[in-house]
Amino acid sequence: MENQEQSGKKQIALNIINSKSKHKGFGAGSIDLNSVSPVIIDRGEAKIEIGAMHAKSKVERGIKFSTNREDVPNGRQVWIVWVAVDRTPEGQHYGGMTACEMWIDEEAKRGWKILADHVNKLDAALKRKIIVDGLGDVEKKALKELLISKNEEWWNASSDEFKQALETE
Repeated sequence: MENQEQSGKKQIALNIINSKSKHKGFGAGSIDLNSVSPVIIDRGEAKIEIGAMHAKSKVERGIKFSTNREDVPNGRQVWIVWVAVDRTPEGQHYGGMTACEMWIDEEAKRGWKILADHVNKLDAALKRKIIVDGLGDVEKKALKELLISKNEEWWNASSDEFKQALETE
């Protein structure tokens, strides 16, 4: 608010609102994030962690991140997978998913991730793209089991491409 008074111009901000909002006027363009959920895959276990939406998941809290991978030589690989749900006249289904890598060293309180990659992958999931390059069989299996356990009807209604992306050998 102070910035608005000092410069006399309205600040441009990203509005994240839901479908119930009646926001109009300046900055009315919005991104509805109600159809996407972040899934953290760590140590072979997948779980939905809403805090990851704002880089505040349990594994990210208290970690100082760097864009230099060499700053985290003793880190473990952790994945954030953005999963988007589609709504159609036939019902809901999993529509898009993208995987983002990060490395965490809890002991040193250091981590590595490329924030721009995480944002771009979130955007890709919202556009119903499927990008899970880098996920190994353990991670794919954990993610598939989580998605089926959360809503088997959505899984069954999902595209073959979506299901095949999580097939393991």
